Amino acid sequence: MFSQGQLIFAVCFFIAFVIIMIFAYRKDLALHKIFYKGNYKVLIGFLLFIVILFLIKFFFKR
Repeated sequence: MFSQGQLIFAVCFFIAFVIIMIFAYRKDLALHKIFYKGNYKVLIGFLLFIVILFLIKFFFKR
């Protein structure tokens, strides 16, 4: 499906991308603490909404 060169490139790209994202996040960590306080509430709300959708689908399927 993929050649060996493509797989090697994909692995190297993924590793480099993750490393760069870690450095970028650490650099902006102070700003994140100031501007994104309480965003975990949004994440919890979103996940709760997805769970509710699945529960509705499950119960109305029967």
